[in-house]
Amino acid sequence: MNKLLALLSLFVMLYLAGCSGCSRSGSHQPRRGKRTRTEQPVRESATTPPASTSPTLTQIGDGPTEVAMEKENGVYKVPVTVNGVPMKFILDTGASLISMSSTEAEKLYRQGAISESDIIGQSRFQDAKGDISPGAIVRLKSVRIGDRVLENVNANIVGSAQAPLLLGQSALSQFGKISVDYRRNVVTFD
Repeated sequence: MNKLLALLSLFVMLYLAGCSGCSRSGSHQPRRGKRTRTEQPVRESATTPPASTSPTLTQIGDGPTEVAMEKENGVYKVPVTVNGVPMKFILDTGASLISMSSTEAEKLYRQGAISESDIIGQSRFQDAKGDISPGAIVRLKSVRIGDRVLENVNANIVGSAQAPLLLGQSALSQFGKISVDYRRNVVTFD
């Protein structure tokens, strides 16, 4: 637990130290951009190479898997179970990895769903405005989407406590085909 808390504290300090909106006097004035957080989710890129174990996909049922989407605040979310904990993720084909905030990671840690041994590296994330923030890469033992179960999936922990949950390419690329039906509010994984 100490390692995870120390890592999360380090991310916050690194973020504030590298913040382009901070002056030498230490006052923080966030950079104003054209987009708000709700208009464009954070996009990330890993700077530390992921460990060599690649994700595996297991399908419990036959045929395509349909998962109901829910629209919240103009964004479609998909129910996903991470290491046994149900969560709602934004389907984000532009995100390289599954992404979660430090707050969500802490919740998973307190529930025993992730541990210190799941931390496999550090990363830096670039958001839609081009700002770069530090983070960590963790290995998720199990990511369940409908009747599909992915094992050993890499995910980013973003230093920001308010970053959205993003279902990115570390999970999505394991499927042959993904289609979205907005009339029925369903995403289909083939």
